[in-house]
Amino acid sequence: MAKKDRTTDAAGERDREKWMARFQVRLAMQPGVDRAVVLEAVKGVTAHCAETGAHPQTAFGDPDAYAVQAAAQLVPADRAAHARRHNAVVDTVGSVLKRVRDVPGL
Repeated sequence: MAKKDRTTDAAGERDREKWMARFQVRLAMQPGVDRAVVLEAVKGVTAHCAETGAHPQTAFGDPDAYAVQAAAQLVPADRAAHARRHNAVVDTVGSVLKRVRDVPGL
């Protein structure tokens, strides 16, 4: 029976690691999020789960949705807006460059 408990514990730990990895990736993709924000959010999730013994999925729900929510709470609105504008400019320039490369003879 002890072996089954270890197997269950290992599976639960893999689940937690998957949740945290997905959360970190999705959080890092949010506008205005930098390394410090990701570390702060991960620290908060880890501390809460350690205190309560809850699985992150149970405590916070879907990692994608919680990443959006955490970014909204941790990133100042002006920084997020600036990052969105910057990303839009970069996307536009990338699109123009792609079109130029597609023009024959250039």
